[in-house]
Amino acid sequence: MGTVLGAMRNVRWHELQHAYGSASQVPVVLSRIAWGDAPNADEALSDLERWIGAPPVFDSTAATVPFLWELAGTDTVRDRAGVLDLLARILAAGSTDHPAWTRAAHDAVAARRETAAYLAEAPVRPASEPAGAGAGAPAQAVRAAAGRLLAAIDRHACPACPALLPREA
Repeated sequence: MGTVLGAMRNVRWHELQHAYGSASQVPVVLSRIAWGDAPNADEALSDLERWIGAPPVFDSTAATVPFLWELAGTDTVRDRAGVLDLLARILAAGSTDHPAWTRAAHDAVAARRETAAYLAEAPVRPASEPAGAGAGAPAQAVRAAAGRLLAAIDRHACPACPALLPREA
């Protein structure tokens, strides 16, 4: 696993759960999002959404969020906008049976608000300018998704998060 997602090996995934059981396969799915071809990456993102982002959240959700932020900030990831949208869905999801899991997941999303702000304001290069996955329409989709996530973070309120994080003025 190189630099991107390198810290995944420090998480005890086999001890965590997602919607369908053990979270031991989450690192494989995150890797497919990072390095897979378009169909493979799309399928992996869809799988991950069903596993950790569907209401309710799970104990593996908070452990996964930092790696989603890492993928959202990596220009070579094919569907950065989809990753940002998944973060927004996690922020909107919750578990009445496990409010601590909900709070941990929501805190993990909100903790990188500055990344969402940066991505929402990142300049969009023309598609003709070489910049890999970050050029043209994909970059515009990232900006839009980051803007939606930023707005969701700023207006977030749920019973598990009475005062999520101090808001910037």
